[in-house]
Amino acid sequence: MPTKKTVRDYIRTIVDFPHEGIMFRDVTTLFADARGFRICIDQLLHPYAGEAIDKVVGLEARGFIIGGAIAHQLSVGFVPIRKKGKLPGATISEEYQLEYGEAVMEVHDDAIEPGEKVLVVDDLLATGGTCEAGIKLIERLGGEIVGCAFIVDLPDLGGRAKLEALGMDVHVLCEFEGD
Repeated sequence: MPTKKTVRDYIRTIVDFPHEGIMFRDVTTLFADARGFRICIDQLLHPYAGEAIDKVVGLEARGFIIGGAIAHQLSVGFVPIRKKGKLPGATISEEYQLEYGEAVMEVHDDAIEPGEKVLVVDDLLATGGTCEAGIKLIERLGGEIVGCAFIVDLPDLGGRAKLEALGMDVHVLCEFEGD
């Protein structure tokens, strides 16, 4: 009898990408497999069954793929949080720290109404900087975050602990340690 595949089984590891010493967790192989993608979306949604959710926020860029699918399943709106300069309308922005320097995330200033319940999604949780910037943007617009869901967690980088210290409920499907 064949063993049942998990979400982790669909994720490819690419050694030394984008730099030497990095083990890149490539979720495009998960997205390309219909069964794997379905399992992923169902498992990301499971902890939030029955919760009132008004919007799903996807973090650039792979968060758009899963965020759109989750928003569709929930029959709610989808909001992208993007890198600076990528959104055409009036935006608010939030700076955050990268390993070497800073970056800026933006969201349309009318994307979330005060009091709306928001689920934040992305493919990978590393240091938590991108998600923290997204959380700050959502909260500045008055949104209430019901949770943060990720496909992959790299626990050695501390992102989950950072988000939980902010009071966030964090849900991940699999972990890759030692990265």
